[in-house]
Amino acid sequence: MADALARFEWAFRQPGRYLNASEVWQPGLEMEYARDDLEEVMLHLPGGARRDLGRLVARIDDEFERRTLPNPGPVNAFTVGGWWWSRTRKY
Repeated sequence: MADALARFEWAFRQPGRYLNASEVWQPGLEMEYARDDLEEVMLHLPGGARRDLGRLVARIDDEFERRTLPNPGPVNAFTVGGWWWSRTRKY
């Protein structure tokens, strides 16, 4: 979970209005995967911890949505899992 949070922290420190698609935490480790990890962790936490992490994830989601654009492409296997897969970053 700490690694997933660190990926968002790194990305959100990058300058600019939009997240840059060419800048990746590490090759093959997109932020969308980190968001999947957070979703999975929340499924297994007890109520109080889930609410605490949920508040942090809500702030992450707000910032991620603000700094990305809707993906005009068709729905696919990735976008069905979470709304964050249906967002795109600028190139």
